[in-house]
Amino acid sequence: MASTYLDRILEYHREMAAGDHRSIDQVIDKAATMEVTRGFRRALQNRNKLGLIAEIKRRSPSKGDLNTELDPADLASSYERGGAACLSVLTDAEFFGGSVDDLRLARSACSLPVLRKDFTVSELDVLDTRLIGADCVLLIAAALDQYQLTAFHQLASEVGLDVLVEIHDEAELERALTAEATLIGVNQRDLVTFEVDHERAARMAGLIPGELVKVAESGVRDAADALSLRGSGYDAVLVGETLVTSADPVATITALIS
Repeated sequence: MASTYLDRILEYHREMAAGDHRSIDQVIDKAATMEVTRGFRRALQNRNKLGLIAEIKRRSPSKGDLNTELDPADLASSYERGGAACLSVLTDAEFFGGSVDDLRLARSACSLPVLRKDFTVSELDVLDTRLIGADCVLLIAAALDQYQLTAFHQLASEVGLDVLVEIHDEAELERALTAEATLIGVNQRDLVTFEVDHERAARMAGLIPGELVKVAESGVRDAADALSLRGSGYDAVLVGETLVTSADPVATITALIS
């Protein structure tokens, strides 16, 4: 298989993780002192309309700079006013220009549950997600072996985090189900070509068990895309580029979920 952008990002993050020698037990103890999370999955389930996870992202490997001067607090407040159900905040600095401060500022400016959007490759990454104040951690099936996926999911649940397991195809869905995932995101973007495949989301939605919360990620451009995904059975969509490049995020969210 051809090397992907994800491979390069994961190599960097694994190198960083290899140099982190903190005691896991001590960090777990510290995580146990954190305030109760806001309930990311709960905010998306059993809704009478499509939930929107509004993302704060400064740049991306595929599109370059999107909005490098954004104000995380101001944007989070706008997203909440527009009717977003949850936030997603990029904390990867090397490839996306994000930071832990972006997440903290965004979360403090609103009452929405927040997903830490980053590349989780170790137990300490899971625990740090809890320590920085996030409510949900992202586990990318393509980035982890089955042992890691299951163990990280269990650890996250133990320290009070919700877990969004991101998949791309049927094989990864089976792995997510084996890890007992209850919140599954289908990334419509191909890891090799970087192209968005809208048929992928429609196909995968019908395969995900009905009791699980389903999220469509990447390539949601407008209300027509959102409506189509809702019709396919998705509970929520995660939208980044469309929002961070919008002159009026409140109006954009309103249009997407109307």
